[in-house]
Amino acid sequence: MTPRRRIMLVGVLALLAGFALPVLTEWALGQLFWWGRGLCDRGLPVPGPICQTASDFAGLTVGLAPLAVFVLAVAGIWVAAVWCLRPVRDLAGPIAHVGPQNLGYRIRPRGNDELARLARSVDEMMERIAAGYEGQRRFAANASHELRTPLAVQRTLIEVGMAQSLTGEQLELLTSQLLATNERNERLIEGLLALSESDQGLRARLPQRLDEIVGTVLAAHQDRATAAGVTVQTHLEPRIVMGERVLLERLVTNLVENAIKYNRPGGTLAVTVGRDPALTVVNTGQVVPAEAVAGLFEPFRRLARDRTNHAGGAGLGLAIARSITQAHDGLIAARPAEYGGLRVDVQLPAAP
Repeated sequence: MTPRRRIMLVGVLALLAGFALPVLTEWALGQLFWWGRGLCDRGLPVPGPICQTASDFAGLTVGLAPLAVFVLAVAGIWVAAVWCLRPVRDLAGPIAHVGPQNLGYRIRPRGNDELARLARSVDEMMERIAAGYEGQRRFAANASHELRTPLAVQRTLIEVGMAQSLTGEQLELLTSQLLATNERNERLIEGLLALSESDQGLRARLPQRLDEIVGTVLAAHQDRATAAGVTVQTHLEPRIVMGERVLLERLVTNLVENAIKYNRPGGTLAVTVGRDPALTVVNTGQVVPAEAVAGLFEPFRRLARDRTNHAGGAGLGLAIARSITQAHDGLIAARPAEYGGLRVDVQLPAAP
């Protein structure tokens, strides 16, 4: 029996008891009182002390009747509450089996009553927890791989340098390779820290001029774009959003760096700040399959299948951009550009 039916049954019984109990109590106590008084009034052969004691007891019983009814009512309510909530207590057993060691455990209830809906909500919550746990596990495994590979390269280079004497040219080549590997490790760790910081949300929300932030970031990357042979095109309208300037700068920086890094010589980078979307970054480059776009926002996901090729970076740029956008209650979406490359649109709530 479901808790609703149990509570309804207890309520009906309580109503019936509320009507019948006073009448029955009054009749029983009246009978008891008049029985004590009648022992002597009817002239029965009962000694006087016994008559007086029986009369006093009957009177005391009548006086204590409300207290007795109250105690019985409290006891009845307690028993009824335990009985009504027993299905909830029975549900606690299966929930207690859920833990990190068996995230796949599900209650799978039957029916459509309150407890069944509660159990289904618990199952849905466990689905989300399991998905998040699996995502964290996959993230840790990918991060371990990304860190282990350059460390192995560094160890090999050091062992080569220690195994034989090197010429000046070989030593210069070795140190440059070690420096490049170390710089990549720094970028990877910095990206992991930025991703963790953005996942924690915003510490404060202040009005920020998005067009000014974009202009500052583009000015800082102009030399890099020129060296890569990329032409920068801008259309920046005044736009104020609520958020943290440092994180917004990181968002724009990641999108601009990706657009330059994965461009082609003689290509273009078009950046627009407007009303809807708030920010658009479009670059030219290799053709991006539509089915591969969603995966680019996952950590350590690159368009190239060769994971040992780290020339393009650690694969955290778009993942950090998505995390920062979500922290600002915005949306980020990407799709293949018309002439190759990628188009990224960022929607951010406008300042009130």
